[in-house]
Amino acid sequence: MQGLLQDIKNQDFRQIYLLCGEEAYLRKQYKDRLRQALTQEGDTMNVHYFEGKTASAGEIIDLAETLPFFAPRRVIVVENSGWFSKGGEALADYLSNMPETTFLLLVESQVDKRTRLYKEVKKLGRITEFAPQDEETLKRWILGMLKKENKQITAASLQYLLNRTGTEMDQIKNEVEKLLCYTLGQSEITIEAINAVCTKRIQNQIFDMVEAIGKKEQKKALSLYYDLLTLKEPPMRILALVGRQFNYLLQIKELKSKGYSQSAMAAKTGLHGFVVGKYERQAARFKTAELKQALEACVEADEQVKRGLMPDVMSVELLLVQYSG
Repeated sequence: MQGLLQDIKNQDFRQIYLLCGEEAYLRKQYKDRLRQALTQEGDTMNVHYFEGKTASAGEIIDLAETLPFFAPRRVIVVENSGWFSKGGEALADYLSNMPETTFLLLVESQVDKRTRLYKEVKKLGRITEFAPQDEETLKRWILGMLKKENKQITAASLQYLLNRTGTEMDQIKNEVEKLLCYTLGQSEITIEAINAVCTKRIQNQIFDMVEAIGKKEQKKALSLYYDLLTLKEPPMRILALVGRQFNYLLQIKELKSKGYSQSAMAAKTGLHGFVVGKYERQAARFKTAELKQALEACVEADEQVKRGLMPDVMSVELLLVQYSG
């Protein structure tokens, strides 16, 4: 990221940029900053935007060959093309012959680093990967947003907010903006305010549901399920998330038994570092055999619904009753 910022600051640009990684908020922020830095204000003649897998490499190459109109650069932005998985060979062949006046900005959520296109971009341009941010970085970012509005928050309330919103920066920003509106005239963000306006992620609801299963709190587990149904969450999506939760718990339990640290478990599972501790505590409520059986039960419930042997709402309900009883 520092290299990209340095390019923008010095106005010394590479011809090809690839912005990739899981953190959508940062991808968008830096895409916009780079596009603005590369173009003159109000220039619509020399900026072209393509999105989705319908983007044509041939059309982009034709545009790249066209000289800019009364401007130093022609800028082409291509987003979510899928070419870094397959289909990017034509563009990979072309990049080394691109005119000096053409600048290409590629934005992808996922890339395969083994593809020729990725290797060509790495050789000829700059690749910046935006990974999910760690807990401390997210906390500093939230505190920065609150400080601009002269708002204060305790360490406990800040942790509560992060646990409730999750780690996606877009989601966090939306929830912080809601809090700022809700607390107009107040100097502090409280847990009461967070509960009043911040949306609880479905993943948090699923975590609480599995926690209730582990504690054998059947009434609570079913109540959380019915709440999700009221919010129009599809039963099969709920089932898939419950299955994923059991899968994470099984992985964490097995890694812990092998002596892995929390940071190593985070790297192995792809979970956020500060989330691993929560999953570790939840996994302790289950035996390994129970987690394996629960995973198998999720697969079996899914198959029964797909084969028309069981209604979707009832299949999840029976699974919750079986494992929380």
